[in-house]
Amino acid sequence: MTHVLAADFEFMQNDNPNGLPMIRGYNIINGKLEAASDGATFTSSNPALLSDILGEFPLSTKVDVHDALKAAKSAFSSWAGTPAPTRGQIIGNMGRLLMDRKDALVRLETREIGKTLKESAGEIQEAIDTCLFFQSEGRRLYGQTVNSELPDKELFTYRRPLGVCGIINSCNFPSAVPFWKMIPAIMCGNTCVWKSPQDSPLLSFALARIMHEAGLPDGVINLVHGKGSGAGQYLVDAVDEGLVNKISFTGSTAVGKMIGEICGRNLVSCSLELGGKNPLVVMPSANLENAVEGAYWAGFGTAGQRCTSLGNLIIHENIYDDFMGLFMEKVKNTKIGDSMRYDDVLYGPMLSSKYAEEFLQSLEVCETSGADLIYGDGRITKDSAPVGFVADAEEGVYMWPHVYTGVTEDMDCFHEEIFGPAITIVKARDFDHALHLANASPYGLSSAIYTNDRLEAYRFKTGIKAGMTGINNSTTGAEAHLPFGGVKGSGNGTRESGIWVIESYSYWHAVNDELSGKLQLAQMDVDEIHIEEAEVNYESLA
Repeated sequence: MTHVLAADFEFMQNDNPNGLPMIRGYNIINGKLEAASDGATFTSSNPALLSDILGEFPLSTKVDVHDALKAAKSAFSSWAGTPAPTRGQIIGNMGRLLMDRKDALVRLETREIGKTLKESAGEIQEAIDTCLFFQSEGRRLYGQTVNSELPDKELFTYRRPLGVCGIINSCNFPSAVPFWKMIPAIMCGNTCVWKSPQDSPLLSFALARIMHEAGLPDGVINLVHGKGSGAGQYLVDAVDEGLVNKISFTGSTAVGKMIGEICGRNLVSCSLELGGKNPLVVMPSANLENAVEGAYWAGFGTAGQRCTSLGNLIIHENIYDDFMGLFMEKVKNTKIGDSMRYDDVLYGPMLSSKYAEEFLQSLEVCETSGADLIYGDGRITKDSAPVGFVADAEEGVYMWPHVYTGVTEDMDCFHEEIFGPAITIVKARDFDHALHLANASPYGLSSAIYTNDRLEAYRFKTGIKAGMTGINNSTTGAEAHLPFGGVKGSGNGTRESGIWVIESYSYWHAVNDELSGKLQLAQMDVDEIHIEEAEVNYESLA
């Protein structure tokens, strides 16, 4: 057992083909580096170079998760009692340390999950922006002074922390999303147990150590590694045992519903940021080149592995052929590869072999639905690769971009999320039909419309059932000070980011301060105000 700040990363003997070191990773519980209680481990590999093993990490047991929860509970009272501006200063320190280590963290994220360097840089910057935003929020954790209806009485409201928060995020945004969750949580005075994504444990380990280096007291954020069906499930099950006061989860809708049921029966708050089948509408008045660029990025950036990726591309029938000609030219020339070795690639490998298998299974839904595959051929191999592929197919897990046409709203592939580089294309007769199609899926996360008709833009943003909408912009993109989240099957109405997320990690405490020295009862002891009728002949004034 070693303190989290006592030593640098521990390297292991390895034969990585790129010569990069293999790290021995640990859980961080109460500020200490801990192995799994039974010694079990798992490894993290580079999806662009599967033989490159980044590190070995604890496969956490129920005992390990409970130890982390006990540490968080023990640290709660002291941390909640720390002045909010001081908590904000520590969060600001985190942002400055992330700035100092940004280049190394960007390369680590790209190596561990296969994102392009440009996308990883944007995501690390989002974590930095979140820290700097909430540093100042530590001085604005405001309550209100409320006027009483009785004399000699003062009323106040205060924000109070919830307690111990369980944090579970997926690996497609392994730095931005956990910071979206944990930074406002600890700013409000909560403590956390963070279950790292199974496919990005090394980045999580590095980020957690930076948080402690910034001055975070032991036990405020505790990190446990492992599988979703293991450590993740143990953390959720702890709600039933009364050990967790909040769960914040980003992942699939099916798992989110399960978490919501457990939290609901225990009257425990949960934040659920779930899947999406995000529509993008293109109308005749749109700038087609701009719309093509936005749809292309929304569909295939990050290899389509974002909850905000384009799902249904809805094109007005009058411009369908013109749009598709421009769009398919871009798709067929997509540059795919490892951005650590090749410049200007649009996307890299799938996040892991597991995500690749699930994506191929999702493509079967499109086939059985009757959609027409006009481009794409599953996994890229040495014998089947698009012209823009610049990597070695046998080294990593890469997928073709896929385009399906002839899709209608009665098809399963119209409604189901496909987590990977595939889009489904639907024709719309007119604006009303396009808006209907955009609302017809069970999801409601992000949405977009390309139009230069201001009335269409207005009618779309007021008629769409989604948490976010882009006008002449893609379905993607978030800023640290803007609320992020969805409706319908995409979430339970809670939001990440901005001042709105504070509602998810605090509760309102009302205080009634009686100064009169006697019992005064609202509504009962209030002097009645009598209305006296004036002696005016209103008819004579007419």
